[in-house]
Amino acid sequence: MTSLVRDIPAAPSAIALMHFSNRLTFETDCSDVFSSQEAGEIDFVLVDVRGPLAFERGHVPGAINIPNRLLTAVELASYPKTTLFVVYCAGPHCNGANKAAVKLAALGYPVKEMIGGVTGWLDEGFQLSVEQAAKTAIGCEC
Repeated sequence: MTSLVRDIPAAPSAIALMHFSNRLTFETDCSDVFSSQEAGEIDFVLVDVRGPLAFERGHVPGAINIPNRLLTAVELASYPKTTLFVVYCAGPHCNGANKAAVKLAALGYPVKEMIGGVTGWLDEGFQLSVEQAAKTAIGCEC
């Protein structure tokens, strides 16, 4: 008798290597962003794609706020096409970062998603920057 885990066989190592390597070209995680910031190695633009109110209530330090609806060629005209954008939203329950990544890629920019979003950031034990005294739920307005 095999477990549910082995019910579907694992991919051959070469295919698994390709799959997982490819995933890393599309995403980064909260720990890598934090470590890069701590080391002063910030060669990317971190973008919170939630609405302004959610951003004010708490966002990843160093992030700028460009809500999804404002990710346009006009809004991004000052960024060279080589700018790497790292996008995030509220968390894994929100697809705002995916929508933002699609828009940025369509505009010709390299882009990665910070997996986990705000939820992942907090789960790692990292602090948010808060621009408002009132602390309320941090949601997605994307």
